[in-house]
Amino acid sequence: MQLSRRQALASAAAIAAAPLLGSTAASAAAAPADKQAPSFYRYRVGDIEVSVVSDGRFTFPLEDSFITNAKKEDVSAALQRAFLPGDTMTIYFAPLVINTGGKVVVIDTGNGPLAREKNRTNGLFAENMAAAGFDPKAVDMVVISHFHTDHVNGLLTAEGTPAFPNAEVLVPAVEWKFWMDDGEMSRAPAGRMQSLFKNNRNIFDAGLKRKVTPYEWGKEIAPGLLAVETVGHTPGHTSYVLSSGSGKVFIQSDVTNNPNPFATHPGWHAFFDQDADVAEKTRRRIYDMVVTEKLLLQAFHYPFPGLAHLEKDGDGYRVIPMPWNPAI
Repeated sequence: MQLSRRQALASAAAIAAAPLLGSTAASAAAAPADKQAPSFYRYRVGDIEVSVVSDGRFTFPLEDSFITNAKKEDVSAALQRAFLPGDTMTIYFAPLVINTGGKVVVIDTGNGPLAREKNRTNGLFAENMAAAGFDPKAVDMVVISHFHTDHVNGLLTAEGTPAFPNAEVLVPAVEWKFWMDDGEMSRAPAGRMQSLFKNNRNIFDAGLKRKVTPYEWGKEIAPGLLAVETVGHTPGHTSYVLSSGSGKVFIQSDVTNNPNPFATHPGWHAFFDQDADVAEKTRRRIYDMVVTEKLLLQAFHYPFPGLAHLEKDGDGYRVIPMPWNPAI
């Protein structure tokens, strides 16, 4: 039987495609991955290399008490406008590892290994830090912004020993004074505040034996790292300006939580702000400054890696995430 030219071409195409089809079928039988790749992201501020190292995230049902001065349905609507679920809230956590060329500096430490054992979605800082190539024994300084569990619990291992055994631990002087004051602890209301006092005493007394160095605002506490007063979230809450050469980034700690809804609605008060009115004033003051000076913003609770620019948008702010850069 003699094939026409069209039939011959069709047969050749079918033969050529056959190995591809077989390969596709074979690869489909591979087991699916059950976890994400290690989460870290690097960029430079002048000569300083910054590694954002994810500690994971925490998702919980949205409750009336989460934002104390807004209705739950209004908060839900704001989340949905940002294409987020309206019935849950997600908080992200992103400590930093800064290589100044002479020192390795960690800023905040995440929820800690016990959180990792409990829920598997946060407390990931230690393993992601190792994946990023950092040895905790080689860390020279650990800088703490404030004494909430998601910032200090990673100071200890699961066994209760220092996670960064050779590092100097720097803490805000005002924050240290408040949480280490026995009178303040005795007056703390039952519930969350008493739990925070208990946790901080466990971290800094039992774990670190109070071997810390308090620091003051307005001073450079590590190479290129200036401590900035941003109180309200806690009495000694601190943010930072990291500078090198012409590069500058504002490290905001917890000036806001997740930008949706706290950047879009800076007047909303979260239950975890210790002095909500002061926290709001600080939020507006700092964000107006960031907008005016066109500073790059690094945010602990923004979706990973938390690097963005801001612009004013009515009564709130619009967050413009920095695009991913394959180069450092």
